[in-house]
Order: sequence, then C-alpha cells, then structure tokens
Amino acid sequence: MENPGYARRLTLMDAALIVVGGIIGGGIFLNPGIVAQRTASGWVLLGLWVAGGLLTLIGCLCYAELGARRPEAGGSYVYLREAFGRLSGFLFGWTMLLVIYSGSSAAVATIFGSYATAVFGLSPDLVKPLAVGALVFVTGLNLFGIRFGAQVQNVFAILKLAAITVLVVTGLAFAGAGAGATQALATSPTAVTGSLAGALLPVLFAFSGFSYLNNLAGEVRDPQRTLPRALVVGMLVVIAAYVLVNYAYLAVLGHDGLANSNAPAADVMSRVFGAAGAKLIAIGIAISTLGFCNITLVAGARVLQVMGQDGLFFGSVARLHPRYRTPNIALMMLSAWAIVLVLLANYGQLLDFAAFGDWAAYAVTIATLFWYRRHSTERPAFATPAYPLLPLIFLVVVIGVVVAYSLDKPLSAGVVCLVVLAGLPVYAVWRRLFSKVTR
Repeated sequence: MENPGYARRLTLMDAALIVVGGIIGGGIFLNPGIVAQRTASGWVLLGLWVAGGLLTLIGCLCYAELGARRPEAGGSYVYLREAFGRLSGFLFGWTMLLVIYSGSSAAVATIFGSYATAVFGLSPDLVKPLAVGALVFVTGLNLFGIRFGAQVQNVFAILKLAAITVLVVTGLAFAGAGAGATQALATSPTAVTGSLAGALLPVLFAFSGFSYLNNLAGEVRDPQRTLPRALVVGMLVVIAAYVLVNYAYLAVLGHDGLANSNAPAADVMSRVFGAAGAKLIAIGIAISTLGFCNITLVAGARVLQVMGQDGLFFGSVARLHPRYRTPNIALMMLSAWAIVLVLLANYGQLLDFAAFGDWAAYAVTIATLFWYRRHSTERPAFATPAYPLLPLIFLVVVIGVVVAYSLDKPLSAGVVCLVVLAGLPVYAVWRRLFSKVTR
C-alpha cells in the first residue's frame, strides 16, 4: 500500500507559531544569567541578544529560500542529500536521531521535570519520570494528525508568549518602567569573565530551533509564500520577546544580580509576588518546555520518514498513517530514543551535545544555498536578500561560535564528532545490505 502523502493543513499562523514554539524553550529563562556573567554591562548584554537575534534572522532568511526551493518534508536532510549527496544527508539524519533532536527533546523535557517537581513540591527523584511522561504525552498528541497537533502547539505557543508578557510587564512595573534597567545598562563593576564569543554561545543556543518548520514544509499550505513569511514573522516575535525579557531582568535584578542568578525569571517574579509569583512563572516555563518538545519530535519524525522513503533507514518508518497521514512509527522511534537519553544522561550533558550539533548542522545546511545558486536554474518564490553577503556572515560567525564551543567544551564536541564519524561505517553497511537506492 502506497503512502497517501502529507496533507497541507498548516496555515500561516500555525507555521509562525511553530517557529516561535521551536525556539522558545527553556533557554530564555536560564541563559541570561550566564550571559551576564560574561559581559561587563547591561548594554553589552542587550547588544548580544539583539546581535544573536539578527544572526538567527539571517539564518531564517536563508532557510526561507531553501524551503521555497524544496517545499517538502525533511528540511535540512533534503537539502544536504540533493546538494552534497546521500552520505551527507544520511549523516545529518543519523546525528539528528542520536544527538541533536533527541538530545534537545530530552534536555528540555528534563527542565519540565525540574519545574514540575518545584511547582508541586514533589521529590527530585521524580524529575526523570516526569520528563519521560512529558515526552510520551507530546508524542501521543501528534499521532492523530498534523491539524490536531498544530492546534495544541498553537495553545502552547500562545501560553508561553503570555508567560513572557507577564514576566516583562511585572519586571518593568516593579522597576518603575525600566528605571532600574537604565541604571544597570549604564555600568557594572562585574568584570568580563570571557570573550564576546563565549558570551554569545548561550545567546545563540537560546535561539536554536528556527529550522524546524522546514522539516514540516510538506504540510504547509502554499509553502513558497507561507514558509518565508512564517519564518520572518516568527523570528521577529522571538527577538522582541527575548530583548524585552532581558530588559525586565535588568530592571529588577540589575546586571550583577542577573549574573548571580541561576533562575532569573523565578527571581523576578518572587521579588514582586513572593512564592506565588515563582510558582506562576514555573508553570509558564513548564508549558514552554512542553511546546518545544512537541515541535522537536514532530520535526525530527519527518526527517526519519523521508530517510526511510529514500532507503536510508528502516522501511517501516517511511509509512504514514492511512487516516491521519502522520509518520507515527518514526515519531515513536525518535521519542523512544529521547526517553533513553533522559534516563542515561543529565541536563548539562544533553544540552552540550545537542547545542553543538544543532549549530554545526545549521552551518552545513546553509552552505547548500551556494550549491543551489550555482547549479539550479529555477527562480524560487523567495530569494535571500543581499546574497551572498548575508549567508557568508552567518557561516563565518557560526563557524567561529562552533570552534569557540569546541575549545570550551572539547569533550562534548568530541562526542558529537565521534557520532558523526560512526555514521560512516553504518552508511556503508546500510547501503550494501539494505538500501533500495544507491548513488
């Protein structure tokens, strides 16, 4: 029985909220304190968040052209397979399954478990069981069609934006409409503890996830027009949210207070509303993490499904549900591996592995844009502005960040590189024994 094919049911609003939900996870509630530790003033801190947002916006513009050229499921896997060959696509999918998407889902699900135990006063021993439960929950939501899954995701995205709005309004109101932030921006006795590249790392990792929509391009209505609009609109919403949240942190905590905070969102809310405020924002963060896990698993499942269709993965994962037209086997497989990672690793390890792999994959994927421009005669519905300058800026900065990350965390970077290298013999064996199509 042939696959019925994906159903194009995602609207512009659905797609834009997928971008928002794929980026805003737990990073904005945790990483600003790390950035403050590595900067000398609030102005530098805010400048880095703006710079990180603009760099990610450039990435969105590049992905918008790639999506307009190939508006089908699979995203980066499809671009890499077509531009650099099947081995390149396989290595992306292999690393995506073992480290990037599964690791991101597992890490953020662990954040959910941590906040859920804090909100309800549960034992810390329940963090991992709750994380597993969160992954099972969001997997189950997406077994019954992209339309239902998108509606749930829209609710998650709107609720997380509502939580951010409450945080921003509370912070600015408490500090006299930003007077505290203005003072914090001006100067700080905190010394710079690392290079700007080191400070940019946690910023960029908080912006990870902008590519997930491209994996779902086969289910977007009028994708040549909708994908670029959704990527840009969603990214602008995230940039505004991130900058305002950091301004609110500075308004209440000051630069030094932010640098000394392990949970700035909870610290801001607790100063205004006490324990009740901390619980309120914890619930918002938990919802945010559920939305992120939801998008990550859904997007990753589409990559596995296309790989199976190409003969580069098990044939069973290529099958779509005949009624709901969803890759349920691929979805459950990715979710199962994410659960294994939750049980085997801690949050820090998962975050390090996933973050390094994620941004390295962005750089390699955007490099395919140069291949398309040189070898394709088609005129896409959307073209990256200021080509080749903007893609080159993205590549240079991201490669610099990846190198800096490798120097900062050589063990984590080395593990990811080993996973990629391990894919070479696996690909050779798979092509010899199982692949239906060779190249």
